[in-house]
Order: sequence, then structure tokens, then C-alpha cells
Amino acid sequence: MPKAKGKTRRQKFGYNVNRKRLNRNARRKAAPRIECSHIRHAWDHAKSVRQNLAEMGLAMDPNKAVPLRKKKVKAMDMEERPKELVRKPYVLNDLEAEASLPEKKGNTLSRDLIDYVRYMVENHGEDYKAMARDEKNYYQDTPKQIRNKINVYKRFYPVEWQAFIDSLQKDKMEIE
Repeated sequence: MPKAKGKTRRQKFGYNVNRKRLNRNARRKAAPRIECSHIRHAWDHAKSVRQNLAEMGLAMDPNKAVPLRKKKVKAMDMEERPKELVRKPYVLNDLEAEASLPEKKGNTLSRDLIDYVRYMVENHGEDYKAMARDEKNYYQDTPKQIRNKINVYKRFYPVEWQAFIDSLQKDKMEIE
């Protein structure tokens, strides 16, 4: 079987390659970045992963950290293994404090959808069939789809929805 054409050429030394940068990039790729800042700051690169996690009070293998109870208890299992010393308890405390914080809502509606719903309710009120025939109904939503979009807006922004409805009622009163 013939070889590829470029494979027979001898390798030449790359004089223009920065070896320091090459080694630094290779080291960075070999040791992946730890995303959790608490663990990253407490990490000791001279120690193994198991040793680092044990010092922080974390488990390398959850199956060994919390073993399942077996029906038969052996004499060797009765002996307790020496517990690893937790030298960096602040990492565990920081992680627990971060986990106990309330989760902030990241889900919001697009500005276009909010404007669309406000326009439809402002012009047509509760008449979903008229909304479906409106010229601004670019996506040709059915009356049920429009109603569902309005309900989603009500659920996401109840305070804004109530203020919007109150302003519509106020405008209606001023007209009469």
C-alpha cells in the first residue's frame, strides 16, 4: 500500500516556534481549568486529586463515601478506617453557603413578545378571534396560541400585567 505523499519528507526543526509558549499551552491543556472558584483557589497542584478533595472535605468517589448497607456485616468491615483530616473546611462552608442562596430567575420573555401581547390586549381586549385576524399577527397565531402567549406573560410578569390592566381601565374611564 502506498504512503501519503507528505509523510516521506524528513522532519525539520522549527526555529521560529516559541518553545516557552508551546510548553505553557501544552501544560494548560493537560491540566483542565477548574470551574468552581472555591475549589480552584484551594487546589494544591503538588497533590493528587483524591488528596486535594479529601483535604477540602469532599469525596472523590460517592459510592465509597456513602456505602450501601449490606445485610451481612463482616468482621473486617467493623473496623473503621482512619478518617482523612479536613484541613480546608472553608471550601466546604463556602460551597454550602453558595448552594443555600436562592436561585435567581433567569427566564424572561423577549421584548417582541411583550410588545405583541400588550398591543393585542390594548386594541382587542379579550377578543382572541379579532387578535388572530389582526394585521400585526405576523406569525398567524390561532386564537388559542394568542391566549396562551397572554397567559405566559401574565404568569411571568404578574405585577406589570396588573399595572397594564389598571392603566387600560383608567384610560377607558377617562374616555367615557
